[in-house]
Amino acid sequence: MPKMKTKSSAKKRFKITANGGVKASQANKQHNMRKRSTRQVREQRGTTMLPDMEAKRAKQFLPYGTA
Repeated sequence: MPKMKTKSSAKKRFKITANGGVKASQANKQHNMRKRSTRQVREQRGTTMLPDMEAKRAKQFLPYGTA
């Protein structure tokens, strides 16, 4: 049986942690940051862990873990 392909878009956006969680960058922080409050900009730094249902979907796109 041939290897399964990894979704290229998913490997650029998600990383699977050692405990099986899915790490992703924060949403809504790519542009127009001048309009946002300082608090919103501060809270969107770094990465976030996806909720279980979204993590399950992201793992389907990454059959071999971190690509």
